[in-house]
Amino acid sequence: MTLKRQLNDYRLTTAEILYHLPDHPALLQSFVWQDLDLAPQYPVLRKFLDFWHREIDGRVHSVRVGSAGLIQPAKMRHAGALLTLH
Repeated sequence: MTLKRQLNDYRLTTAEILYHLPDHPALLQSFVWQDLDLAPQYPVLRKFLDFWHREIDGRVHSVRVGSAGLIQPAKMRHAGALLTLH
């Protein structure tokens, strides 16, 4: 299932969610969420945030999202030095 999703352009998505603590609203807590998701709509993340708003008491302050494709063409680089041992 995971490989099939990656071939359909799902990307490893990480979101840092800052939220207000329910008992101390002036304090922020960080939560890191990670899953495969489709950029730029992020339907899986949106579903999780909808669940958060419905079920969790901590009000969301902000969400930072980063994503990277897992299946990419090979990268080549030239060696910076050539060393010979006798």
